[in-house]
Amino acid sequence: MKVSIKNISVAMEIKNKGVEFEVRDNQDKFLGDFHITKSEIVWCKGKTDKENGKKFRWAKFIEMMENKK
Repeated sequence: MKVSIKNISVAMEIKNKGVEFEVRDNQDKFLGDFHITKSEIVWCKGKTDKENGKKFRWAKFIEMMENKK
């Protein structure tokens, strides 16, 4: 997996605009973008816009990760 920062609009603390990561597989095929803001995490598969991505509030994301077996 190759993950790189696509757009960084933050100082030290993540703010409203957040950070955008571009995700590619080992063959450099684009898989999607991962957005992290202070209020949520958004996965945008392929060329999906952030507004249409899968959104998770931090509490829900943490709950999903901690319950993952």
